[in-house]
Amino acid sequence: MSYSRNRAIVLAVSEGAMTTTQAAKHFNISPRHVRRLCAQYRELGLAGIEPKSRKPHSNPNATNETITIKIIEIRKQLIREDLDAGPWSIWDRLEPANRPSPATIWRILKRANLITAQPHKRPKNSYHRFEADLPNETWQSDFTHWPLADGTDTEIITWLDDHSRYLLHLSAHPRISGQIVIDTFTQTATTHGLPASTLTDNGMVYTTRLAQGNNKRNNQPNGFEQLLAQLSITQKNGRPNHPTTQGKIERYHQTLKRWLRAQPAAQTITDLNKLLADFQHIYNTQRPHRALNRNTPQIAYNAPQTAYNALPKAQPTIKHNNQHWRVRIDTIDETGTITLRYLGKLKHLGIGRAHKHQPIIALINGPNTIIIAKTTGEIIAEHTIDPTRTYQKNNLNKRTNDAKHKPKKTKIPRCMRTYVGRNHDGGARGNRTPDLLIANETRYQLRYSP
Repeated sequence: MSYSRNRAIVLAVSEGAMTTTQAAKHFNISPRHVRRLCAQYRELGLAGIEPKSRKPHSNPNATNETITIKIIEIRKQLIREDLDAGPWSIWDRLEPANRPSPATIWRILKRANLITAQPHKRPKNSYHRFEADLPNETWQSDFTHWPLADGTDTEIITWLDDHSRYLLHLSAHPRISGQIVIDTFTQTATTHGLPASTLTDNGMVYTTRLAQGNNKRNNQPNGFEQLLAQLSITQKNGRPNHPTTQGKIERYHQTLKRWLRAQPAAQTITDLNKLLADFQHIYNTQRPHRALNRNTPQIAYNAPQTAYNALPKAQPTIKHNNQHWRVRIDTIDETGTITLRYLGKLKHLGIGRAHKHQPIIALINGPNTIIIAKTTGEIIAEHTIDPTRTYQKNNLNKRTNDAKHKPKKTKIPRCMRTYVGRNHDGGARGNRTPDLLIANETRYQLRYSP
């Protein structure tokens, strides 16, 4: 009951002509309550009829004062280090035994005037979120600017796994060119395998699809586009002026720059790359991610598997004779073998010690594999996997020993060799790039009949 209503009841009885019974009936309350208000008015005046607070004198479930102080200290420390300082980040750094919920942490920060209102932000439910179902299903890439201590501008390129947010590659360069995009992509693919698709913006180092010459036609695809097409990797590009499509990597850039601002300024690009290596380790192993149920991309402490390694990885495929062959880049180990998971078990595919440490392309279709030397395009091994055996012999070696069945010599005709119209830095025609020939040569090799 409000103060104005109590005042009206008391004045109606004390200064008006109403009796207690009439006031109770008129205001639809009990006569006993009218008498109580009148007694308080006679004793304390109008102050006595003000509504009393129903707040309990004590709350046994209230957050301990020590924890409240700790929450505020962590908040200030994270802000000093230019790291995420929201309730979830603070919750991750409290002792699990007695930490309050993130909602309680937010209320504590609100009472301490440490929350800045942001009413201009777009509601989260208005965004259409998407996430790749498997690791290596989609890689996002972009680059951003960062100055050295003397003000020299540099550019930092990133390759990020869309499914797990795993930071696959991070490096700084004076300028990002098409060749650097190709080099960083192939380096990352050598370590983590090829992705099934990529997602980038429309920068010229990634795509020329929006570039037009005087004839109003699109220019020739650049080296990166040709590489993806020849490896059967799907290329995706966001709409112009629509950066939310690449929202994961755009948000990651905020985290990266906040962390770099808290570090001593790098004097050289080498120093900056050392800082980036430290950040990559922190981002993958120490920073919990809200989209991963507060796990890190590499879940370094609590699980034997990582978010990036927990599921089988997607791979690009090529189609031949209505059959889809998975494409995989690998390196032959010291014993002349590579390892492949088949029907849930690891199989060792024999190739030969003469090819050790050689980069290869493996084509996989069910139990059948074809191993191609990456540098020459030569088929060096074939296998039909026997599920009952761990080690799989090279079928080409068997045929070589059989005088009645000599292996056919494989020769790549000149018409199958691709020449890039210009090199990756925009130079003259006729610069052959063997790494870009792999897929065309691979398709031709598939015509080989065992």
